[in-house]
Parts: sequence; C-alpha cells; structure tokens
Amino acid sequence: MSPTAIDYQIMWNRLISVVEEQATTLIRTAFSTSVREAGDLSAGLFDRNGRMMAQAVTGTPGHVNAMAESVTHFVREIGPENVFDGDVFITNDPWLGTGHLHDITVVSPSFRDGKHIGFFACTAHVVDIGGRGFGPDGNEVYEEGLLIPIMKFAERGNVSKDLIRLVRSNVREPDQVVGDMYSLAACNEAGDRRLQTMMGEFGIADIDGLADFVIETSRKATHEAIAKVPDGTFNHSMQVDGYDAPVNMVVRLDIKGDQIKADFDGTSGMSRFGVNVPEVYTRAYACYGLKCAIAPEVPNNTGSLEPFEITAPEGCILAARRPAPVSVRHVLGHLVPDVVLGALHQALPNTVPAEGASALWNIQISARASESESGLPNAEVLMFNSGGTGARPTLDGLSATAFPSGVSTMSVEATEHVGPITVWRKDLREGSGGAGAFRGGLGQIIEIEPREGYDFYFNAMFDRVENAARGREGGLAGAQGRVELSDGTKLRSKGRQLIKNGQRLKLSLPGGGGYGDPSERDKAGVAEDLAAGFITEEQATELYGLKK
Repeated sequence: MSPTAIDYQIMWNRLISVVEEQATTLIRTAFSTSVREAGDLSAGLFDRNGRMMAQAVTGTPGHVNAMAESVTHFVREIGPENVFDGDVFITNDPWLGTGHLHDITVVSPSFRDGKHIGFFACTAHVVDIGGRGFGPDGNEVYEEGLLIPIMKFAERGNVSKDLIRLVRSNVREPDQVVGDMYSLAACNEAGDRRLQTMMGEFGIADIDGLADFVIETSRKATHEAIAKVPDGTFNHSMQVDGYDAPVNMVVRLDIKGDQIKADFDGTSGMSRFGVNVPEVYTRAYACYGLKCAIAPEVPNNTGSLEPFEITAPEGCILAARRPAPVSVRHVLGHLVPDVVLGALHQALPNTVPAEGASALWNIQISARASESESGLPNAEVLMFNSGGTGARPTLDGLSATAFPSGVSTMSVEATEHVGPITVWRKDLREGSGGAGAFRGGLGQIIEIEPREGYDFYFNAMFDRVENAARGREGGLAGAQGRVELSDGTKLRSKGRQLIKNGQRLKLSLPGGGGYGDPSERDKAGVAEDLAAGFITEEQATELYGLKK
C-alpha cells in the first residue's frame, strides 16, 4: 500500500533528525575551529535529481541555500552513469559551490538494494586553503588558494590518494584540511545510515514520493505566504564600505500575486579585490532574508526556495564573473538581507528589523616567530566575531549576535589553544546600539596580542566602519566600527597588516540600528540600560530624555 499524506508528514519530521545527526557528526569529527566551535557548516538530504529535501538546523544560510543549488551542478558534471555505491564527490569551486575557496562541499550518493535513491551533501569552512590566506587582498581567484573542481574524492569506497597529496602540498595546515575532508565524508555516511534505518521502519524502497510531497507542499505554502504580501514595486539602496571605494547595493522588489522577484540592477561593479560575490551566494542570502520575513514557518528546501526569483546583472559586485577574487565574499553577502529587507519594509511595515552590523568581523591571524625567535613554529588562527543586530519593531536588537550568518563565535580558550595569541579583552561595547523606541544590539570590543616570541599578520575583512547600520522609523544609526592599536593608532578595515610583539590589536565592532523614535522608549528601560552599561549617561539624557 502506498504511503498516505500522514505517513509522508511523519517521515518528513524524521528527515530533520536524520540531517541533524549528519551535521552533529561533522561537528564532532571536524579538525578546524570554524566547524567544531563555530558551526560554519551545512548538511542536507537531496533526491536523485539534486533537489534539497531537508537541511540541518545547525549551519549557515549561505552554505545551505547555496548548497541547494550546487548539488545540481554535481549531478550534471558527474553524470548518472558515473555514480556508484561508495562514491564521494567534492569541490570548492566558488561559482559551483558556496562562493569562495575556503568552503569545501562534499556530496555522497545514497543507495538502497543496489539502486541509487538520492544524495547527502555537506559543506564546511576550512581554516586554510593555500594562496594568500583568508583575506581580501587577492586580485584573481587564482591567488586565493587551491581550487578543487567537481571530482571524486572517493570511487567505490577508494579515496583518491593523488587528490590528498595535491591538497597536502598546497595548504599551510594539511592535517586540518585533509582531516576536515574526511569528516565531511563521514558525516554524509552518518546521515545515510539514519536514512536507511528510517526507510526500513516505513517499508519504502526509495524516497521519490517523499521528495515530491516535501517539495510540493513547501512550494505551495510559500506561494500562499507571498500572496499575503501587498503587490507593488519597492526600491531600496544601501551604501557600504567596500575595499578601496564605497559600494552601492541596490534592489528592486516586484511583488505580484504569489510571485516575488528581487533584482539587483544598479548595484556597483566588481572590485579588483576579494570582496566580490558570486551570484550563487547573493541568491542564498537574498532568499534567506525574504523567507525569514515572509514564510518563516515553512521548512527550508527546494520547494520553499524556488518561489523567490533573485537576479543580479553579471559583472556587478553581487554577480562576479570568473576569475574575480572572492575570498571574503561573506562581507557583502551578509549585508544582502539588509538591502532586501529595507525594500520589503515598504510593503510590510512593522515587520522587519533595522539594519545590523550583519557582516561577520572574521579575522585570520598568521602568527610568525619574531626575528630573534626563528625556531618557534608558525600557526594559523581564525576567529569569528559579531556586532549587534538591528532593533525589531517590538524588541531590542541582539548584542554580539551573528545575523544573518547564524554561526557561533569561537571561545577565547579554544582560540588561544590553537595559536600563540592572547585575547586580553572581549566584552560588550557600551553605547554602540542605535537609539530608538527599541535599541539596537551592542557590538563588542576585542583586544588581541601576540605572545612572547611572536608577531602576527592579520587579514582584516571588516565593514560598517565608514557606513553605520541605519535605524528604521525614526531610530538612530548604530555605532560605526573601528580598527586600531590599543594606543589609538588607526588601522585599515581591510587587508593584511602586521601586529608586532608588544602591540595590541583593538577591534570595536559596530552596533545595530534603532527602531522608532528614541523619545518613545520606556524610561524604566532606559534606566536599566544605563545601570547595565549598555548606554552612556550622555545617551540616556540627550537621546532618551532621562532626567538626572
């Protein structure tokens, strides 16, 4: 007897636990701190045609939504006649994967009783992939590291020794990178084991019917949610820092019936530095921003993503052409939701938050022994750090929180264990949240120093230093970010720079914008903010009208 809709719904719920087990396995076995500490990964189940059926809650939308597109490239490139039980496929191609070389995507076909039934796929950010290192200074993708085309990591269970040797010879942290490649393959195996168990319990031989049910149900629910949004054309723009020149991000939302289209025509052209964004990553975050506001309850899969049509003119900074440098594509990519939500605010007032810090303040540190201590080992250290989110229509913004990426920060203890640095300070930045009836989230202040015998180079990849997160509906902007030495010497917000032994790098992360007129904020809340050190006395009196 064929499964009923109720049977499929129960199986659908089980799929979420299947892919969550897949993601958890990756976290448990990963070598890089970006994966095991920060959760910079994605995991999901796909049908035989490469349609995403389910994604793990653990992970980032940039990885997940881009992976929903990239698996179709694997299906096309490998070809069904070359898919065998025990195969594992791999790539980090920015235009066919998730936007830059540091993300490795691994896809494993799933078989049952000798029949190919689907794919498991996962992505993880590796700390090093060779080249210039994780930073924006490259002028071509060729400078940014090793590019692995879509190929087989393993065929019929046999790992490619030549690929492993090639990777080990081109990266600074070979044990970490190769270890993470094996971890990616292992997590897909874990997902497959859970799927096989589920299929046995429900007595199904394939997942074709389940895939159709999941995808069509989600597509219908998403179209119904879009149909509730008022029709119209809504334009919005936002200026951000860029590398050597400001970048204008422009979007037009066209909403008609149950259809929605976001077009980034008018956005600035490509940069000669690595802040460019492949269109796959732009689509991933534009879809995420719109779906969060319009259809947040619909599970994320191919069906719920397809109703959002995202386009950008080829050659703009949000649809970069090969071989553009794209290493820090996340900086502008994480700002894409702010742009589309600004347009959506015109159609759905009192729904979306104010602008936030949004782009992660990632920092890649290359610790090198100083000239007098040439015998000490070198080390690569990666930290993820977050500023404040924008205030919401009825709630304050979140402090030091990664939206839209969703990753965690690495703990200070784990970071210091990886390399010879000391994190002297990591606390909330007083007064950095934009004033409003609801206050923007706070950024943070971080101070880092090389340990005795070491200097370090760091790759800066920070935004909202020149262009603060704007408030909404009368709310004020959050504080701009700052990059400096602890003595006040100003440093650049992007690019490779040296911190000598005895110097201390100080990062002041931006805050989120406020929402609503500050004079309308509850005075008891203002007093609580002042007592907690979230705002300054000057802000309390001058912006919020609190009497001394």
